[in-house]
Amino acid sequence: MPPAANGFITFRTVECPCMIYTSYPRAQYLHRKAEIDAAVARVMDGEMYILGREVAALEEEFATYCGSSYAVGVNSGTDALTLALMALDIKPGDEVITVSHTAVATVAAIERAQAVPVLVDVEADFYTLDPAALEAAITSKTRAVIPVHLYGQPADMDALMKIAKVHGIKVIEDCAQATGALYQGRRVGTIGDIGTFSFFPTKNLGCLGDGGMAVTDDAGLAERLRRLRQYGWGQDRVSTLPGMNSRLDEIQAAILRAKLPYLDEDNAARREIAASYNASLSDESLSLPAVRPECTHVFHLYVVQHSDRDGLRAHLTDKDIAAGIHYAEPAHHHPAYTSCAHSIGLPTTEALVDRILSLPMYPELDPAPVIDAIKSFAP
Repeated sequence: MPPAANGFITFRTVECPCMIYTSYPRAQYLHRKAEIDAAVARVMDGEMYILGREVAALEEEFATYCGSSYAVGVNSGTDALTLALMALDIKPGDEVITVSHTAVATVAAIERAQAVPVLVDVEADFYTLDPAALEAAITSKTRAVIPVHLYGQPADMDALMKIAKVHGIKVIEDCAQATGALYQGRRVGTIGDIGTFSFFPTKNLGCLGDGGMAVTDDAGLAERLRRLRQYGWGQDRVSTLPGMNSRLDEIQAAILRAKLPYLDEDNAARREIAASYNASLSDESLSLPAVRPECTHVFHLYVVQHSDRDGLRAHLTDKDIAAGIHYAEPAHHHPAYTSCAHSIGLPTTEALVDRILSLPMYPELDPAPVIDAIKSFAP
C-alpha cells in the first residue's frame, strides 16, 4: 500500500458499521466479494463438498506459499495442533511445554491429545515463549514444545530450536495468528517439525467458517496427518491409526484459495496501519509493540499497554471503538487449567494481564478515528 502524493497513507476502507471493531471479517469479504462469491459458486456447481479438488489445490498452493513440502487441510487450528501432537506420537502423560499467554485453544489441544500441558512465561518485549523459561521447565517427561507466534510476531525460533535439539524434543509451531510472518527470511511454520495454522474468519488468512492447516517437510508425518484427520483410514477406509474427524470442506478451501493470493498485500496493509499507530501514538502514555529483529510481524493484533487500560478501553467504547483484550486471563487462570503452570512462576504473564489492549486492526481499517480517540483520553 504506497503512500499518497501528500505523504499520507491511503487506507482502502470499505463499508463498515458505526462501531469500529477490533477485527471485522465482513470488510474482507466485501473487499474480495467477486472472487469469494465465484469460488463458492464453483463448489456449489460441483459434485464433491468434503476433501475434494479445492482442498487438494489449497494444500498445494499453501505449501508453496509457506515454502513447505506438504500441507494438510483440517477442520480448525485447534485440530491442527491436536493432530500434530498425535502425528508425532505424543502419548498420554507426556509433557508438552507452551505459554500461558495465548488463546486457550493451544492448551486445549494438548489436553485433547491426552498430554500434560506445562505453561511457562513469555518475553516481556515480544510476548512469545521465553527460551530461558523453556529450558527451566524441561523434565524427563518433556516430549514437545509449542512456541506460539502471538499477535503475528515470530517467536525466537533459533534459541528455541537449539534447546529442543539438545533435549531431543519435538517442536510444533502455533502459527494461528501469524500466517505469512517471516523469521530470518523463512515463513513461520517451516522451522519446527510441524507448523499449524488457523483460518478462523478473523485471522490474517480467514475463511467464512472454521478451517485449519498443518505443514511439514516430513513425508511420513504428512501421511500420518492425512490419515489421522479422517479416522486413521488407509486403503478401503480401514483405520490403521486411532484418528478423528477433522476434514476441511470444499467451500472453505475455495474461499481460502480466492484470498491466499492477496495475503501478502493484506499483511502489508496491516503493517501500514501499525506504522500509522506507531507514528501517531508514540507520545501517548502507551507501550507500543516491538518487532523482533530480522523478522516480519504481520500484526494479526496491534497490542499496546497502558497503566489505566480499563479506563482507556471504556473511553474508546464511548467513541464507538471496540478495543479488545487478548488475553484478559492467561490460560493458567482458567479453572480448567489452574494446575498447568510451571513451578518457577509466570511473572511477566501476570504483569501483562491488567495492561494489554488490542487496538482495531484489519486491512480495510482507517486508523484515524482510533488515533483521535486515544489522543483525546485524559485519565
